[in-house]
Amino acid sequence: MKILVVDDEIEIRNILRLLLENAGHSVIEAPDGESAINAVREDKTVDLCIMDIMMPVMNGVAATAGIRKFSAVPILFLTAKSLDSDKEEAYGEGGDDYLVKPFSSKELLMKVDALTRRYNSYSAKAESGEQVRLRCGVTLFPEGREVYKNGNAVDVRDKELEVLIYLAKNRGRVVGPAELYQGVWGEMALPSSNNTITVHILNLRRKLEDDPADPKIIRTVWGKGYQID
Repeated sequence: MKILVVDDEIEIRNILRLLLENAGHSVIEAPDGESAINAVREDKTVDLCIMDIMMPVMNGVAATAGIRKFSAVPILFLTAKSLDSDKEEAYGEGGDDYLVKPFSSKELLMKVDALTRRYNSYSAKAESGEQVRLRCGVTLFPEGREVYKNGNAVDVRDKELEVLIYLAKNRGRVVGPAELYQGVWGEMALPSSNNTITVHILNLRRKLEDDPADPKIIRTVWGKGYQID
């Protein structure tokens, strides 16, 4: 496996290189978030990114958000920041796992193996169709009609899936309840249609969001509709 190690401290990069290469992986390095984005964009063979958070030029969370605009490569945060709020921010921008320094070499390698297995599984499924990476570790395969969260299949019913696919296809745009109902059910929206949409959105949030009461995947734009960023 080819692993990108991103850390502004050369000593940390050297330790990780030695550990990972001894485990049979190849390693490339980046000293900051901006360099990490460029490395992933230029090298399509990167299987995993190990990302520090506190770095100059561009921090790891911002770099992850940038990478997620064009790549679903798994990202493991390796950082001294251990507050729940730090983890929520990291996961919210597309991180896959989180390991706090100091760490054991065994735990790091276990997480590396688990993340690369998940990614290879995603890639195999995506070869025959599109893969859509959403927040909170959710990956959507529209053609295969499958949804995964943190590498695990999620049981999403047909209409729930179609609602998710419709919003994902209109990513970045607010979709009103009437449009969403007509687009998914193929029927003219009635006043009662809003309740149908609300129920399906709530079900999706229960299944996919880390915290359904504070949704990060499907946002409500009050008075207008719903949006996936």
